[in-house]
Amino acid sequence: MNRFNTLNEWLAWQESLHPLPIDLGLERVKRVFEALLPNYKNQKPPTITVAGTNGKGSTVAYLQEFYFASGHKVGAYTSPHILRYNERIKINGKSVSDDTICAAFEQIDKARGETSLSYFEFSTLAALLIFLQQNVAVQILEVGLGGRLDAVNIVDTDMAIVTSIAIDHVEYLGKTRDEIGLEKAGVFRPNTPAIVSDLRPPASLLNYAYEKNALLLRLGETFFYEKNGDSWTWQGLSQTISNLPNPALKGNHQFRNASAAIFATQCLADRLPISETSLKMGLKNVKLAGRFQLIDGENPILLDVGHNPQAVETLVDYLADNFPNHCVHAIFSMMKDKDISGVLALMKPVVSNWFFAPLPQNPRAVSEEKMRELFAKCEISNANFGFTNFSQAFLAAKNNAKSGDLILVFGSFFLVSDCCTNLKIGE
Repeated sequence: MNRFNTLNEWLAWQESLHPLPIDLGLERVKRVFEALLPNYKNQKPPTITVAGTNGKGSTVAYLQEFYFASGHKVGAYTSPHILRYNERIKINGKSVSDDTICAAFEQIDKARGETSLSYFEFSTLAALLIFLQQNVAVQILEVGLGGRLDAVNIVDTDMAIVTSIAIDHVEYLGKTRDEIGLEKAGVFRPNTPAIVSDLRPPASLLNYAYEKNALLLRLGETFFYEKNGDSWTWQGLSQTISNLPNPALKGNHQFRNASAAIFATQCLADRLPISETSLKMGLKNVKLAGRFQLIDGENPILLDVGHNPQAVETLVDYLADNFPNHCVHAIFSMMKDKDISGVLALMKPVVSNWFFAPLPQNPRAVSEEKMRELFAKCEISNANFGFTNFSQAFLAAKNNAKSGDLILVFGSFFLVSDCCTNLKIGE
């Protein structure tokens, strides 16, 4: 008999099953993994693991599109989701069904015995099980937090990518880029390609790669890109690909993410052949909700989940390039454990009016009282408060905006999710 009949019931139970929402470490999840899939080592599809602070989701999106365009059945595991939990587990770009996930949860629940699992550990095991059952040709796994102790790291990857490294999740990963870089480097394996798209990676990450005898491949040293107006050129160890269309995902940082994804496909080309035509199709077709996502209208709406200073630096650059001299009305919220002051300082010169949207259902969200304090500390006087939810904050911003003004919704994934739900913006 099944424990639950619906996905929502399973998820609600998982949220209360484990005593900690985030519990880094591989011992428990590995024990269940080995009971669930005892012969996994001999069955595992080619695997690309993607770690980093910013750029993980974009890199996964490129890889997914490249392989799909080549006719390879591709599984992609990402987190968190924007609208529906199912977004975390996709095959050929399509979210898997509730029934498929529930069936996987049932198998995991039976395999775990008395072992407690977190919400994220359940989802990671479900993705691995579903990708195996669906016989994907390649699976792309996005690390949730860190790398070394993240549940995704129970799989020995065939290819590791580390994107940009910045200060975030300091309570779990450390307070410096060196400490954080070492945690991210935990996904590297001996004699296995380790692609790094951060142009200034911390020494700890490089040293770990050398110590583990990983095959270190760095942007700017091993592979390169050059922009040429409406196209760009990618260059690897022995190959040059010219006249590539600019990535459909916006922002200069996307050339770094796309370059790393292209290099990964070239490193695995003997097992998963891929053509230049497929790469070009993937660059044109790639989509990613919540990353510089623009909804046209009298007042265009821009959605971005940037929630740390490095990510917001790219947002500032994007606004300067694409919305110069526009009045920007920002609807904003973040988790209280983030560097909110750093984000406010970067955005202060470009935002005309702020509208704080509380996230009352999330205990990790920053409170209005704290936000008032932080705005005052940053000497920001054009902030609006008193809203009980996103809808009220959005209505106030809309009423305040003149024709052609930009409405920016940025910060927390949960805020962007609220926006997509309220405005009926699909996946």
